[in-house]
Amino acid sequence: MRDELAAQLAEAERSKAPTTPLTDGYADIDVVDAYEIQLINIRQRVAEGARVVGHKVGLSSEAMQKMMNVDEPDYGHLLDEMEVFEDVPVAAGRFLYPRVEVEVGFILADDLPGEGCTEDDVLAATAAFAPSIELIDTRITDWKIKLCDTIADNASSAGWVLGKERVSPKDVDIKGIGATLTRNGEVVAQGRSDAVLGNPVTAVAWLARKVDQFGVRLRAGDIVLPGSCTRAIDARPGDDFVAEFDGLGSVRLSFE
Repeated sequence: MRDELAAQLAEAERSKAPTTPLTDGYADIDVVDAYEIQLINIRQRVAEGARVVGHKVGLSSEAMQKMMNVDEPDYGHLLDEMEVFEDVPVAAGRFLYPRVEVEVGFILADDLPGEGCTEDDVLAATAAFAPSIELIDTRITDWKIKLCDTIADNASSAGWVLGKERVSPKDVDIKGIGATLTRNGEVVAQGRSDAVLGNPVTAVAWLARKVDQFGVRLRAGDIVLPGSCTRAIDARPGDDFVAEFDGLGSVRLSFE
């Protein structure tokens, strides 16, 4: 079942033809199944030449957890081939239902422990925070997803971009970073970093403990996106997004 559903998602991504929710056909699929399905596709992409460069945390706000009826976040992998760039417009047609999220990115200087990882461990291992936009997408028709659908689908991650600024954890209050997202010059979302579990560091510590259960570790050099400060915003061809962060600079992502 896991191999079949992994292939179904991979084909949807390749063909740009969305698939029905996995949970429609397999109502008894559980979270472990879903993470294993995600890992099947990640391992396949790595075998084809991709490289894992980090992880993202999803469902890290109380509102999203209530919406999905869960009491913890989920996670996905960031691959080098998923990186997009501030100065290169992204073809919106590469995606099915693209949206953008505003995040404070973590860049790790040291490996994190797995089981037992604490917030102090995360701060000690973080080289810098960076302004970030995550490009999310779903391979499921019309975003009609349940928890196991999004987990299996790499936590709906499709791309990421970092701005140029790098700020030491010693130089900014990670819980108090305001963020504003504009689309074509118009403000479309505002939030603050503590929307992420009250503290994005909490999300990264959770992630380190969670991935350890699946034989995965967060390593020096990894990028970690802990979750969005704002709601997700639909991206359309021609849209130009800029996310501004208090004390952290800005990051841009445009679509053609």
